[in-house]
Amino acid sequence: MPSRIEDYALIGDLQTCALVGRDGSVDWMCVPRFDSPACFAALLGTPEHGRWRIAPAGEVVDVQRCYRDDTLILETTFQTAEGRVRIVDFMPMRSEAIDLIRIVEGVEGRVPMRMDFAIRFDYGSIVPWVRAIDGSIRAVAGPDTVYLRADVPMRGEGFTTVSEFEVAAGDCFTFDLTWTESHDPHPQREDPAVMLREAEQFWRDWSARCTYEGPWRDAVMRSLITLKALTYSPTGGIVAAATTSLPEQIGGVRNWDYRLCWLRDATFAIYALLGGGYTEEAIAWREWLLRAAAGLPEELQIMYSIRGERHLTELEIEWLPGYENSKPVRVGNAAFKQYQLDVYGEVMDVLHLTRRLGLPPSEDAWRVQLALMRFLEKGWREPDEGIWEVRGPRRHFTHSKVMAWVAFDRSISDVEHFGLEGPVERWRAIREEIRDEVFEKGFSVELHAFVQFYGSTDADASLLMLPALGFIAPGDPRMTGTIALIRKQLETDGLLRRYPAAPHVDGLPPGEGAFLLCTFWLADTLALAGNYDEAGAIFERLLSLRNDVGLLSEEYDPVARRQLGNFPQAFSHVGLINTAQNLRRGDGPAKDRPKK
Repeated sequence: MPSRIEDYALIGDLQTCALVGRDGSVDWMCVPRFDSPACFAALLGTPEHGRWRIAPAGEVVDVQRCYRDDTLILETTFQTAEGRVRIVDFMPMRSEAIDLIRIVEGVEGRVPMRMDFAIRFDYGSIVPWVRAIDGSIRAVAGPDTVYLRADVPMRGEGFTTVSEFEVAAGDCFTFDLTWTESHDPHPQREDPAVMLREAEQFWRDWSARCTYEGPWRDAVMRSLITLKALTYSPTGGIVAAATTSLPEQIGGVRNWDYRLCWLRDATFAIYALLGGGYTEEAIAWREWLLRAAAGLPEELQIMYSIRGERHLTELEIEWLPGYENSKPVRVGNAAFKQYQLDVYGEVMDVLHLTRRLGLPPSEDAWRVQLALMRFLEKGWREPDEGIWEVRGPRRHFTHSKVMAWVAFDRSISDVEHFGLEGPVERWRAIREEIRDEVFEKGFSVELHAFVQFYGSTDADASLLMLPALGFIAPGDPRMTGTIALIRKQLETDGLLRRYPAAPHVDGLPPGEGAFLLCTFWLADTLALAGNYDEAGAIFERLLSLRNDVGLLSEEYDPVARRQLGNFPQAFSHVGLINTAQNLRRGDGPAKDRPKK
């Protein structure tokens, strides 16, 4: 039986990461970057597709896990009949090579242990050559080399390296995995104890910069750390999640690669980072966005790679069976070719926000905005694929039109308040034209609610953002009716799905879990309308869905009561941070939005 998604914890070095299960197994790691082929891929396959497990050899009575204070250093304690043993997992901040360190500590008694190490490259498809070198092993195939050094004897068993050893109270055994390019020389081994101290100090210093004070601080801090861990530090790009193809429905086909950077995450991420006091990260994200968006305005994509590449060709990895047989396993994301109108509004919103909050100015920002706005003056009239990247026909999605309105609204404000030059009278006229059209075509008089697209009778949870965007007052009866329709059509056990997933909407078989960010939006909207008690209750429910180390995936199955989708999900943690701020009775991201 595979581990549940919520059974995993995250460790990382700000360039890649690994997922560690409650059973002591590293089942997912991509080297050298988030979006590279994996060397551990058991998460989407079997142990033979690559994993690294260190655990008691006998029956485990209990498992307790935690992060060491406000760090990304994971501690897992196994209780057995023979005693207790702790495994400390972390990734040092990278210099040249990539390291994953596992330290086994005896706590009580004498515990027999076993290690199974199966390294596989290219998503589990390549079995490397392995040989012993000076008490360690070296595994090489093509461009990749992995070294495993250990304080205990290791031997080959089939195509796996194994070790059996015993840990007594006070014992400490270290396992050090290092990845390098195969043409590089043998890396010099660093002292794992020193690397542990340095990693712990890095995370303590980083966490100490947090300015958030208030309720739910531990949850907010863990979410900020997770957001930082999903940041590719060389460029400032933030991946949507650490994984690919974890399903939105177990056994289903809605399995996507999220190890990419979405423009629509920009505003949400920057609100979250700035709300926590992390200005440097917000600036780095803005600069990544400007570099990625550079080029012809009509060629603006919804997503890019962590380094800004644009061609994200989607492939199916046929040899992996997928998480709990959820196929296909996908690498790359074909949605990069979609036309999504909302991203123009999100880019304008985030650049406007950085000016309002006093971030150091960027020389390129306004030139990029002007070019994008020239395109949008006509481009807003076109149908698009919408915020949810539906793989059905293009439509006039209501949320997309509102985000086009946001683009003009924020650009007008930039001219009015920051002395920038632009055709503000023409922009005002277009802004009003879009607003009138949305109220005429995106609002159903019969349902007394805004609907998913022009002429639709379906709800869409993205419309919960309309008050926060400044498009309509939170207490407006039309917004009240929209909330009611969304809850009627999309609510299950107090949680919201994104939209009525069905072939007529997105061209895919129906079936997915509740989308956690949408439920955070519901709490935000209720708080904006002054309903803090209900908003707070929804927020507490969402907090209860986190796993034992405070992590959230993309979705949740309220029937099976388990997490779904890619993990950990930046969008979910951004939602947690921003909602916690909004619930401080007006002292959150929503207060920075324009009010109508």
